[in-house]
Amino acid sequence: MPKHTVDQLETISTQIREDIIRMLEHAGSGHSAGPLGLADIFTALYYEILKHDPKNPDWDERDILLLSNGHCVPVRYATMANVGYFPRKELMTLRKLGSRLQGHPERTRLPGMETTSGPLGCGLSQACGMSLAMRMDQTKKRWIYVVMGDGELDEGNVWEAAMLAGKEKLGNIIGIIDRNNIQIDGPTEHVMPLGDLKAKWEAFGWHVIEINGNDIEAVIDAAAMGRAVVDKPVMIIAYTIPGKGVDFMEYDFHWHGAPPNHEQAKAALHELRTLGGKIRSEHE
Repeated sequence: MPKHTVDQLETISTQIREDIIRMLEHAGSGHSAGPLGLADIFTALYYEILKHDPKNPDWDERDILLLSNGHCVPVRYATMANVGYFPRKELMTLRKLGSRLQGHPERTRLPGMETTSGPLGCGLSQACGMSLAMRMDQTKKRWIYVVMGDGELDEGNVWEAAMLAGKEKLGNIIGIIDRNNIQIDGPTEHVMPLGDLKAKWEAFGWHVIEINGNDIEAVIDAAAMGRAVVDKPVMIIAYTIPGKGVDFMEYDFHWHGAPPNHEQAKAALHELRTLGGKIRSEHE
């Protein structure tokens, strides 16, 4: 049974987007577009999909969540804080010297962070290693979710892992590609065309599901369908809007690796709080 209504989850994802804006403004550096676009997926993961316990982050039966495109970690930090892994006020330490919340996640710094990620393209290989280890140890069924960026599919390491997972039929891996069509240098199809991703992953032996990644209910349903496939790995291609919720950031690749300044953050928070001017904000 769902733990929350869709309306509740959408309210949470808006709160996470607001936290992302505040974090990035305070840090003065970081990535805006990807984290904002991923807020609905991470809300779905932490509030409905994952088997996890913020009070016992090393629980032996927990599901594993890997963030391969580590530069998008502000969305993970914000979601983890909101769900109870650490106090929300700590979000304002993003990228500060000595902080547990670095610009790329570090496994040993923060409870509940499964891997360190910086170099792109490594997450799926890490998932394969974990899955094979679980098979060798005959571990009770645990799911491994891997969030990946579409730009990092330029990395050959991804496709080596895709081949291995398909060959070994690693049925406890569920990948999620953030298909937002941008990377740091421009649109993905200009930098390095990815073509028919569904056909590519199917050719590597994966079961593929395509969804609107900004539809929280669709994300939850896709994960449930993925868990029903037991004889092969699953890839969810989630089409998202980069910069989702902030009109001047949406679809603009220039926000891939840029934070908002004070005035931009103020405008972004106003838009998020008022749903684009559709409602009044209690902060006004």
